[in-house]
Amino acid sequence: MERQARRGGPIAIGAFSAKTAEDKTEDVMEQARAPQLRRRLGRADLRAVPEARKALRELLGQWGKNGQSDVAELLTSELVTNAIVHTDHDAVLTATVGPRGLRVEVRDFVARRPRLRVPVADDGTNGRGLFLVESLADDWGVRAHGVGKAVWFELGAEAA
Repeated sequence: MERQARRGGPIAIGAFSAKTAEDKTEDVMEQARAPQLRRRLGRADLRAVPEARKALRELLGQWGKNGQSDVAELLTSELVTNAIVHTDHDAVLTATVGPRGLRVEVRDFVARRPRLRVPVADDGTNGRGLFLVESLADDWGVRAHGVGKAVWFELGAEAA
């Protein structure tokens, strides 16, 4: 089951996609041609956060979006930090760019789903990651896979 939160839209929970088989095939072909970043994130290794930001900045530079990576880097660092801090396992970061925009996914090996919390003023810096993702991404969600989950976001080509 996948949970999606569309910016300005309802939250949809379900096991079915509205895409046709043709649309899915087109998406797979487009993704195969798109520049991609794939990194393994070591367990409890917070050095992965700035390294992920730098690698994403380089990927977006290849895409011709040098000066527009701030939001993408911020959201990527939030997902990477969550995977490193809230699991005791490795994770995998994947970022793909294409004509429609950027998709970043952090896949971990813990089935426990993240909780979206509204940040409280006196709560320091904790609890803001998914709130930022929900606020700034064009689309985001969580999907189960095997023994874990993938948390992802998308930014349109103009925002990435």
